[in-house]
Amino acid sequence: MPGIYRLKGTVKHYDWGGTAYIPSLLKTVNSGNKPFAEYWMGTHPLGISIVETANGQSKKLTEYINDLPYLFKILDVKDMLSIQVHPSKADAVIEFARENKEGIPLDSPQRSYKDDNHKPELMAALGDFWLLHGFKPAKELEYILLNVVELRELLPVYNHSGYAGLYRHVMEMPQSEVDRILRPLLDNIIPLYQEGTLDKTDEDFWAARAALTFSQGEHIDRGIFSVYLFNLVHLKKGEAIFQDAGVPHAYLEGQNVEIMANSDNVLRGGLTTKYIDVKELLKHVKCEPLVPHILKGENYSPQIRVYQTPVKDFELSALDTGPQEPIKITAGTTEILIITEGKAVIGDAGIVLEAGDPAAVILPGTEYSVTGIDKKSTIFRASVPH
Repeated sequence: MPGIYRLKGTVKHYDWGGTAYIPSLLKTVNSGNKPFAEYWMGTHPLGISIVETANGQSKKLTEYINDLPYLFKILDVKDMLSIQVHPSKADAVIEFARENKEGIPLDSPQRSYKDDNHKPELMAALGDFWLLHGFKPAKELEYILLNVVELRELLPVYNHSGYAGLYRHVMEMPQSEVDRILRPLLDNIIPLYQEGTLDKTDEDFWAARAALTFSQGEHIDRGIFSVYLFNLVHLKKGEAIFQDAGVPHAYLEGQNVEIMANSDNVLRGGLTTKYIDVKELLKHVKCEPLVPHILKGENYSPQIRVYQTPVKDFELSALDTGPQEPIKITAGTTEILIITEGKAVIGDAGIVLEAGDPAAVILPGTEYSVTGIDKKSTIFRASVPH
């Protein structure tokens, strides 16, 4: 049946998360200074959201709908996330079946494929956000390999074997070679980072931070190579970027809204304390130049911006509203709303979205309106294209 309900998500306390942003959004006291890394909204088995009805009952979202094709999140990235890629749908089906046949338990730390789905994802920045995204175009990559003296020996490898050969070379080289190449580089840039003389637009800034965060003892994390090989992208508030299967990426710093296919398939290659599977990463990574395509959102109406992607699993839009003119919407699918700025009320249901109660779920067929109470309110809307 159509309807509008309050929605409670699930907090994930990963060690890379910040301690203030998500607690502030949820009006939760974080007296233990725990990392609040992600806030999940959806039907994923590791974080099924709770629906709160007007009479005070609480039920799992899966009691209203069987499943959602997307997972909706808020992220607060304090320390950089892993170098990673996601498999295509076809590859996920094959690899998930293979690991099942091999008898690897679903909850095993050595499991790479948790389901048979792909995991394309879209993120919109809630402020300044930094990430790595795809390989640098040829001229930029050649410039880096020539001008970062300690990496200059990699230029002949690139000239001979291209992107794929270069990336395989650095990801499979013995640890002693990783240490030999990167140690003098880090010895030069870490003091500069600690003095505060490096800028975030400089790869050296993130390489130094990565070394201080992830390198263990005398050994250096090979994921630092990727800081120099990938595009360094700075998104401003409201800007978004889409990451399809095979595109290597890593989040570096900031808060965002993220929507993805309902999957947990992540292949990691470094800069993490989680399971790293270089062999699987290299099977699926797209080793090709990429010019980052920053999405501003297309105006569906004066108050609705839609971030267009090529996938059918999800659609993300931003509702910018004030108290003057309500936004009127008919939910063609199950939708989730979360407010990140201001205060707003949802239609006749009278559900107020604000800090402490930021999210609501709208069931298919529901006609509703969104009206800002504050001068300006920003609400992100997760749905499916229709």
